[in-house]
Amino acid sequence: MNTQLDGLPCAPSQVDDFLSEPPDAVVKAVGRMGGNFMVLGAGGKMGLHLCLMLRKAIDRSGRRARLTAVSRFGNASDRTPFESRGVAVQSCDLCKPGDLESLESAENIIFLAGAKFGTAGQPGLLRRMNVEMPEMVANHFSNSRITAFSTGCVYSFVPVNSSGSSEDSETNPVGEYALSCLGREQAFRRSALEFGSRLALIRLNYSVEFRYGVLVDIAQRVLRGDPIDVTMGHVNLIWQRDAVAQTLLSHELASTAPFIINITGPSVHRVRDLATRFGEIFGRAPIICGQEADTAWLNDATRSHRLFGAPETTLDQMIDWVAAWQMQGLQTLGKPTGYEKRDGNF
Repeated sequence: MNTQLDGLPCAPSQVDDFLSEPPDAVVKAVGRMGGNFMVLGAGGKMGLHLCLMLRKAIDRSGRRARLTAVSRFGNASDRTPFESRGVAVQSCDLCKPGDLESLESAENIIFLAGAKFGTAGQPGLLRRMNVEMPEMVANHFSNSRITAFSTGCVYSFVPVNSSGSSEDSETNPVGEYALSCLGREQAFRRSALEFGSRLALIRLNYSVEFRYGVLVDIAQRVLRGDPIDVTMGHVNLIWQRDAVAQTLLSHELASTAPFIINITGPSVHRVRDLATRFGEIFGRAPIICGQEADTAWLNDATRSHRLFGAPETTLDQMIDWVAAWQMQGLQTLGKPTGYEKRDGNF
């Protein structure tokens, strides 16, 4: 993982393996967990890296366990990155009771499924994907240990000069998407309460990798000469490998309580400053518009850092790697995050 290639930490063809390299703590934690693993919604932005890190950790821990990646997998090519690395795949539409019932039991469930982008003005879709389907999943796997992804957007805006919302802060979602994510949490919590199952809820913002994330959005706008609105002027960031690692470490701590944790980086970053940094690297001044609001979606990740340590990847590394990727004209996922939205509609 020390290979240097035009500012990148690895060859472009190796980024998925780089982003899924498990820290020793993850290998040890996975080695302590019993049973098989199933990752639901594995076809999304984090699913491949989580599955690959989990597969590596299982193998390196010396124990045997089945790992199945579950998603719609509409194209055969979508399965290849998993199967070629030893991860079994199963096609399934989790919204269909028959499909869900076809899934074998697994002692460990990691839930990544849901809807966000393109859902503005579609409360029915959000409810079906982010509330009703998770409740079906939670009830089907009521005997399993479950880790479910949520979002830091379930909290309200907080002053930008604060440390952010902690896990004990009041949830007060802004917008239909965040409200549906709180509904997802409540669906899993109801099932855990009814069946006594162990649950961890991951409140994440914002995960970044070479091809996707807030930094990619900002870098591309600087390069294109597009205006950067700084009204939503402050963000938290975490590198995707670190976010995946802390998610797997959190899974071991799932409890009937349940275990709720914010996963993000240690600092609050000004969007204006991030744009300026990219401008310096690219040799062009960013075009800034708007004025920073006094509030933003910000999370305090003190609990996760106390339990697992601070994320290994620094802001400087993230910026340098994203900038190098952009300067080489390499492919991105083509999915803007919408981080600048303040109405909560995506």
